[in-house]
Amino acid sequence: MKRSFALLFLLCLQPFYFSLPVFAADHPTLAIGARAPGFSLPGIDGKNYTLESFKDARILVIAFICNHCPTSQAYEERLIKLASDYAGKGVKVVAINPNNPASLRYDELGWSDVGDSFEDMKVRAKEKHFNFPYLYDGEKQISANKYGPVSTPHVFIFDAHRILRYNGRVDDMENPHKTPHSSDARNAIDALLDRELKTN
Repeated sequence: MKRSFALLFLLCLQPFYFSLPVFAADHPTLAIGARAPGFSLPGIDGKNYTLESFKDARILVIAFICNHCPTSQAYEERLIKLASDYAGKGVKVVAINPNNPASLRYDELGWSDVGDSFEDMKVRAKEKHFNFPYLYDGEKQISANKYGPVSTPHVFIFDAHRILRYNGRVDDMENPHKTPHSSDARNAIDALLDRELKTN
C-alpha cells in the first residue's frame, strides 16, 4: 500500500541514529508547516549564499552536516547521490555546518583527520567531491538556532513555497554498506514531486 503524503512527514518522530550537537534544548526544531528561515552564510566556494540563492528550486533540501562526526561522514555519499539523482527534477541540496570548531574536544576528533573549521570544510568537500554548496554557520550558529537541528546529519525539506514538509533523518541505516529499510528523505521528496504533478 502506498504511504500517504501526510504520513511521510511524521517520520521525524522516529528515532534518530545521529551524532548530537547542542541545539535541541534551547532552540526547538522548526515545525512542519513553518516557512524557511532566511540565512546569509559563506560557502567554501567563496560565494555568499542566502535563501534567495535557491529561489528557482522546486524543492529545497537543507542538510546540517559537519566534518568530524562519524555519522555525518557515513551519510556524505548518500547526500551526494541524492543531489545528483534529483538535480534534473528541480531539487536543490545545500549543506550547512553548524559546529563551532573551537567547541570540539580533542577526543571528538578521533573519528576524522579534519576538524569543523571553514578551512577544514574545503578539505573535506574536495576530498569527497561534494556536488552541493557547503556553508559555514559554526561561529555564530544563527541558522542552526533558527532551524534547530538535533543532530548531524539532519535534513529539512521545503516545497516550492519554502514551507517545511519534512525534517529528520536521511534514512534508517547508518552503515553505508547496507541497504536502508526506509529512505525517508527520498520518500518525502518523491511525495512532494508527485503532489506537484497532481496539482498542475
